[in-house]
Amino acid sequence: MTRRRSVDRSPPPCRGRFGSDAGNATVEFALVAPLLLAVGLAVLQTALALHVRATVTSAAAEGARAAALAGADLAAGERRTRSLLAGSIAGGVVQRVTVRREVHDGTLVVAVGVDSQLPLLGLLGPTVMHVEGHALAEAA
Repeated sequence: MTRRRSVDRSPPPCRGRFGSDAGNATVEFALVAPLLLAVGLAVLQTALALHVRATVTSAAAEGARAAALAGADLAAGERRTRSLLAGSIAGGVVQRVTVRREVHDGTLVVAVGVDSQLPLLGLLGPTVMHVEGHALAEAA
């Protein structure tokens, strides 16, 4: 007994103007590329803001250590902070550097405060950021 196979005699699927996949990649890229670009720029902007914050904080702490040395004055801490910031990307956003001696729980410390702009759009930003660095003052 021979088995007969049925032959599909239906017409081939329409491959006309609307049935083709040609050109879909271009449209998908045009729709997805701006979203990927926006996400990439947001990541870069966040990295820039965190870098500026870390640089300013590090310079403030280093300035506090310089002013806390035995025989050093407060101006040495300000000079050290400004010199570190002048050579970095954060140097252009610094507004004010303050140095003062404080007593915390009976311990003399030197505090260096730095006011700078938080870069929200490139290196421009309306938000002022205040960071402080502290160091234990050495006895003279």
